[in-house]
Amino acid sequence: MKHLFAHFATKVSEWAGKPVIFILALIAVVIWAALGPFFDYSETWQLVINTGTTIITFLMVFVLQNAQARDTRAIQAKLDEIILTSHAENRFIGIENLDEEELKRLDELVAKAAKGRGEREACRISEDMKAAPSKKTETRKRRVSAKPARER
Repeated sequence: MKHLFAHFATKVSEWAGKPVIFILALIAVVIWAALGPFFDYSETWQLVINTGTTIITFLMVFVLQNAQARDTRAIQAKLDEIILTSHAENRFIGIENLDEEELKRLDELVAKAAKGRGEREACRISEDMKAAPSKKTETRKRRVSAKPARER
């Protein structure tokens, strides 16, 4: 059932993001608006669009959230693999689990390092972060890969 919903969510999110679907939704709204005078702008006429859009929105939230969460996990796994197989700092693996304050501090350090300044400070603060990890930081184990990692 879990895989069936994941497949369904992926297909629906791909389908819903197409321009033709937007055009069809726009046409439906235009037709509904054009029918207003015919139904004398009654409460039932208003209820049709309100109910329809509410139901679609409610269901799409769950479908799109599922697809987005899986996409995010896949991208994170790819980035982690790039970090592990490159000369990048392994300490960046799992930073998505840091709280907002820690992420802001790390972002500032990376920006300083990118400008060629503050490398000593970046190393010092990075060591401080290792010494006192966040409660939210989860330890991650490296997956066993079929291919060996490149030697450095």
